[in-house]
Amino acid sequence: MVQHQDLNQVRASLPADATGLDFAKAMGQAKLALALQAGDQILDLSQPLPAGEVALITRDDEGALELIRHDAAHVMAEAVQTLYPGTQVTIGPPIADGFYYDFARPEPFTPEDLPKIEKLMRKIVARRQPFTREVWSRQQAIDFFTEKGEAFKVELIKDLPEDEVISIYRQGEWLDLCRGPHAPHTGHVGEGFKLLRVAGAYWRGDHRNAMLTRIYGTAWRTKQELGEHLERLEQARKRDHRRLLKAMDLGHFEPECPGAVFWHHRGWMIHRQMVSFIRARRERAGYQEVNTPEILDRGLWERSGHWEAFAEHMFTVNSEDPREYAVKPMNCPGGVTIYNAGITSYRDLPLRMAEFGKVHRYEPSGALHGLMRVRAFTQDDSHIFCTVEQMTQECIGIIDLVYDIYKAFGFEDISIKYADRPEVRIGSDETWDQLEQSLLAALKKSGRTYTTAPGEGAFYGPKLEFHLRDAIGRSWQCGTVQVDTNLPDRLGASYVQESGDRAPPVMLHVAILGSIERFMGIVLEHYAGWLPLWLAPTHAVIATVTDASADYAREVTDLMRTKGLRAEADLRNEKIGYKIREHSARRVPIVVTVGKREAQERTLSLRHHDGRREDGLPLDQAVQAIQAGAAVPA
Repeated sequence: MVQHQDLNQVRASLPADATGLDFAKAMGQAKLALALQAGDQILDLSQPLPAGEVALITRDDEGALELIRHDAAHVMAEAVQTLYPGTQVTIGPPIADGFYYDFARPEPFTPEDLPKIEKLMRKIVARRQPFTREVWSRQQAIDFFTEKGEAFKVELIKDLPEDEVISIYRQGEWLDLCRGPHAPHTGHVGEGFKLLRVAGAYWRGDHRNAMLTRIYGTAWRTKQELGEHLERLEQARKRDHRRLLKAMDLGHFEPECPGAVFWHHRGWMIHRQMVSFIRARRERAGYQEVNTPEILDRGLWERSGHWEAFAEHMFTVNSEDPREYAVKPMNCPGGVTIYNAGITSYRDLPLRMAEFGKVHRYEPSGALHGLMRVRAFTQDDSHIFCTVEQMTQECIGIIDLVYDIYKAFGFEDISIKYADRPEVRIGSDETWDQLEQSLLAALKKSGRTYTTAPGEGAFYGPKLEFHLRDAIGRSWQCGTVQVDTNLPDRLGASYVQESGDRAPPVMLHVAILGSIERFMGIVLEHYAGWLPLWLAPTHAVIATVTDASADYAREVTDLMRTKGLRAEADLRNEKIGYKIREHSARRVPIVVTVGKREAQERTLSLRHHDGRREDGLPLDQAVQAIQAGAAVPA
């Protein structure tokens, strides 16, 4: 970002009605500048130069990406309406890694349409058509888009607040309703863009509304950046956990129960391993495991506040019982209910309560995505009840536990985001001061680096988010710590202080993996299915070379199982090369081959998934080596 040290001197050389472009020219950056940053605002260069400190955004700045992607979205929309007259343009924002636009057309777009649209986009970019901003009256905009047959635009305009400025952005003969900002002309989109795919999308994300066609694209500052991104996408495609679920025979989905996994034996084995590992770590850290009902009376959800805020995402239960029940979308009220079942003294705190709770949330069908977004999943929830004074130490313990667990799963690049009070919140400033100071003290004492997300805390308290980066550079937000004094108070939770008075405890909502299902999807993609040996559903397959070695293969399989290994025997009358390829496709980490020689000498030959081979190992030595590799991280 280009800044000027002597702003007064620059301004003195400019007329009172100077624009951002005038400022860019005075800075010698007119050809490079895309927009102007003034505080938190990004402005077109055509707009008047605002008072105060300003800076130019050039193509080299990270902030340029959003502008480039926004410009690319408009270029795509012009190309679509030029090629397919009568298509209605709805909403088209820049997003992470790219952009999209939703279109209304009797015949949905297909992937075969994308090359044609992209070809015209490149011509529009080459024309370097200026983006110009116009301000219209509400009625002028309604009349214009009504005449064009753009019913969706008319609806958007009518829903805008009365005092909203109606801005239109024009590029050549094409225009659209848009808040902006945009770069000076279409040429700034450059060559680093590509259309990727089409998808269905409901108007305004509501399944009761019209189905539209969404065209996704990606845009970058250079062709090199685009190429690197496309390579990451290809890696992600190869690692897609939905492909791996099928290839590894882990589980599947059915239309009879959308958004819920039908776990096969091998997939459920991984799920169980994850739960067992987390359970052992939490027990070691002093957590008590509990279990709460999946169906609870509506009254509890009303008292907790979830009904008012979350009812549209909850599944309800109809029965002859006159009361209305809901399937739990989260475990928190159940945890408080257990806490309230006894009398808690200050001597009993902190109380660390853990649960592997099955929860159900209604997600729109279009939002479902394999294991990453489901309607039924298991959360590794914890609820810690403590005093404000105990909070810092408890949070330090949580942070250490989270890092310890993530590293055991093979994630080394871990980061923390601290989110403080939002504008709309409950509780006094004094309470927020206490909670934020305690959480920050924990971060500082833990020695971990963190970033701050101002105003992104929950309405009831500050929070921490834990992000991890996978093998192909993607960041995933998994664990959270949310500080809450609201829910305990709403549900009447309290403890007896040393003075004999009662006070509500601080409640720490803790998730480490978050959704077990989603975390499994992340892990599968991180390792491309080649899971660490301790987590793999099958440690080894013992495959025969000839029928003559079948008895020895059975003996080896039984021995491994008695040693706690997950072993399978493959005695089929198939060539050994075929067997190895098949088990490799299933991501079996070790294929043990036994032929006539191994049976006679009581040895094993091991083929590891990374290509290593160990031939002729004595039986006991080979089993011990596999046992050592399969040991759960200490």
